[in-house]
Amino acid sequence: MTEQAEPSVFDQFRPLLFTIAYEILGSAADAEDVLQDSYLRWRDIDQDEVEHPRAYLVQIVTRQALNQLRSARRRREDYVGNWLPEPIRTEHDASHDVLLAESVSMAMLLVLETLRPTERAVFLLSEVFGHSLVEIAEMVGKTDTAVRQIAHRAREHVQARRKRFHPDAETNRAVIDRFLLAARTGEVQNLMDVLAPDVVQISDGGGHVIVAGRPVIGAAPVAKFLIGLARNSMADMAVEFGSFNALPALLFRSGVERRLDTVLMIEIDGDRITGLYAMRNPEKLRSADLLRTLDRPRNA
Repeated sequence: MTEQAEPSVFDQFRPLLFTIAYEILGSAADAEDVLQDSYLRWRDIDQDEVEHPRAYLVQIVTRQALNQLRSARRRREDYVGNWLPEPIRTEHDASHDVLLAESVSMAMLLVLETLRPTERAVFLLSEVFGHSLVEIAEMVGKTDTAVRQIAHRAREHVQARRKRFHPDAETNRAVIDRFLLAARTGEVQNLMDVLAPDVVQISDGGGHVIVAGRPVIGAAPVAKFLIGLARNSMADMAVEFGSFNALPALLFRSGVERRLDTVLMIEIDGDRITGLYAMRNPEKLRSADLLRTLDRPRNA
């Protein structure tokens, strides 16, 4: 029996590095590109001379992700319709680390999208991944003073816009069961009863499929919109439960080949649904069935 090879240093930290890249970019595909490029850079140096491999790799990934983000921002200016982050499949118990779960939620990723690239990186490295401002200054190539100011500005910006995040798997499943039953039976009032008064539904089709061009806001408009979908385009689709971005999700599959048509991520506060994020852009669903392992330093 042969012994299993020890994982490389890069593989050991890969879940952490992917998490950082994904949270900076909001795209799993772009995050994978960053990791590939970072690995090549890591492979080409004398690794024995690196005293702290994790810190070194985080710096490489952060800088590469920032470069990628600046290019992605320009592309997103021409995006057709609503833009949502690329969803990633997560473990059903991903919310055990509430801070990490919140940081990859759709609501938080959309808030992070309103930050400048460096602000986003500084906020995440400090607030989620537990790096000191001195460490971050070296990672992003800024002075300690500049990073302190950036961190303060980013923290205030996020705090003013972040939503409550209190995952409760048992309550969530009960709410979703009520939601599905009401949508299938077409009972508008029953569906409104499970929706928060200010619920928001956002659909991302990327110009490839037909979706609502603008966010749908309010319990009555969202209920009517969803019942319309349930009676028409989604009437014959198979539905299964999943977990995406540490949120409960419904996967809608069409045809005999069960092609993934939509991932609907559901944001819940108490016994009401506060946000619905529907990803229908096929380009962002290519790797949706791939389970992603997320990580952050345990002392963060």
